[in-house]
Order: sequence, then structure tokens, then C-alpha cells
Amino acid sequence: MDFTSAFPSFIITLREGVEAALVVGIVLAYLKKAKQSHLNSWVYGGIAGGLVVSALVGVLFGWVIQSLGSSNQKYAPVFEPLLEGVFSVAAIVMLSWMLVWMTQQARLLKCQVEGAINATLTGGTAAGWGIFGLIFFAVLREGFETVLFVAANFQQGLAPALGALAGLMCAVAIGVLLFRLGVKINLRAFFLVMGVFLLLIVAGLVVSALGHLDTAVSTLAQLDRQSERFCFYYERFAKFPSCILGPMVWNTSKVLPERQFPGIVLHTLFGYEDKLYVVQAVGYILFLLTIGSIYLKSVTGWMPFAKRTSVESTANK
Repeated sequence: MDFTSAFPSFIITLREGVEAALVVGIVLAYLKKAKQSHLNSWVYGGIAGGLVVSALVGVLFGWVIQSLGSSNQKYAPVFEPLLEGVFSVAAIVMLSWMLVWMTQQARLLKCQVEGAINATLTGGTAAGWGIFGLIFFAVLREGFETVLFVAANFQQGLAPALGALAGLMCAVAIGVLLFRLGVKINLRAFFLVMGVFLLLIVAGLVVSALGHLDTAVSTLAQLDRQSERFCFYYERFAKFPSCILGPMVWNTSKVLPERQFPGIVLHTLFGYEDKLYVVQAVGYILFLLTIGSIYLKSVTGWMPFAKRTSVESTANK
């Protein structure tokens, strides 16, 4: 088994697991401060519920993939890359939103969680269910994003799931170190490093998603002559075109193949392709320029290609 593909899901689960652990830790600490520790069981119930539902979502996705693949044998070769492409796009949207939103809300996380708990505790008998819901949806949100990423890479076998499990275990360990043993960890530096890794992983997922969609369309065109028109670039604008991705930018399959070390590491972590096409290259660059710029601005306040202030513009005239 190739465990290289486990690393991206490990990074994602570790980062999101630590986020969920922070929420859980804040809730437990607040309940202890408010002398409401008898509600701790609702916290643990919310954790268990969120994990179980996340696992069920993963099983459901697996069942949908198998069902679609076996429902029509003629078009079965189309469904697999098409589903990988669709799940990849969904994972890109969710992970990008999580990366930017969580970074922007990090400074207010403690106040927001404590405010939600305080409102819940004043609800009387429904306080337990309120605590349960707060933890349940925090864990489910992180779990769902991980499930989407694993589903987008289901062709790689069991390794991404094992990586996700290892990341979850490490996140739990970090939570214990923070809130049980009082170990000091620079969370800002942790989330900054994990955020950069995640940004590059998702950018690579953009390249992979476009590749899966191209494979699906080209396979469909081969099975059904009426679908050949979808291959816009086929034998039109380049000597080695793809179906929908345009001309080839490079072909490094003989120098640095993506299925052999070290190419497989670059492919798994950063979406390196030994055969890269124009649309993939443009998509990769646009993603880093847009989401990457928003993320950097959220973290450091610096915005690449930002407009100069009027003072700077006046000084340069």
C-alpha cells in the first residue's frame, strides 16, 4: 500500500481536528468555570454523534459511488472520474471556505463560543441539548469536509482514510495537551503552517479535479459518438491536446514521472502532473492568486497586487 496519499488527508484532518478540539476545550473550560460540569456528558455525546454521522456520510458516499458505477456497465468508466471530479470541486469549495473563514474568525472564536454557551445555559432544561448541538455541528462540519476530500480521492484506496484517522488521533492528542496537561503551543504558528500546506494541497486538487473531468468527457466521447463535440480541443489547436484542457504545457513523464518517487510525493501533496495542460495551469495560478491572496490578507494583513494608497500614488507622481 502506498502511504504517500495518506499525508494530505492527515494534514486536513489534523488542522480541522484541532479546530474542533479548541471548541470542545473552550466549552469544557467554560462549563467548569460556570460550575455546570454535570453537562460534560452532553459535550462527549456531541463529539460521538458528530463522528458517527461523519462516518455514515462517508459510507453513504461510498455506496453512491458503487451504485452509480454498477448501474450502467456501458458508462461505468465515465462515472468514476466524473464522481472524482465532482467530489473534488465540492472539497475545493468547502476547504477554501473553511481556510479563509476560520482564519478570519480565529480571534473571535473564544468569545463566540462562550457567548453561545451562555445563551444555551440560560435556556433552562434545554441546556444539555444546546451544548450537544453546538459540539455536534462543530465536529460534523470538520468531519464532512474531511469526508469530501477522502471521497474525492477514493481511487487511491484505503490510504487517505488511514491518514485521516491518524490526523484525528493527533488532533485529540493536541487537545489533551492543551486543556488537560496545560502544555503551551503556539497555535498561531501551527495554523499558519497548516494553512499554507492546506492551500497548496487544495490548489493541487484543482489540477486533479480538472484532470478527472477531462478524463470523464474524453471517455464519454469514445463511448458515444454524439458526445465527441464536447471535446472542444481534440485535434484542433495543438499536436498533443487534451479533450477540454487545451494544449499541453509540459511533458515530464520521462524526467519526473508522477507515479514514481519523488514525483509521487509532489503529485500527492501539491498536485504535480507530469503532463500538464493549459487550463490546469491557469486554474492552479488563479486559485493561488485569489484564495491565496485572501488567506494571506486574513493572516498577515498583506495583500499581493493590492492597490497603492493615494499617498503612495501622489508621492510617485
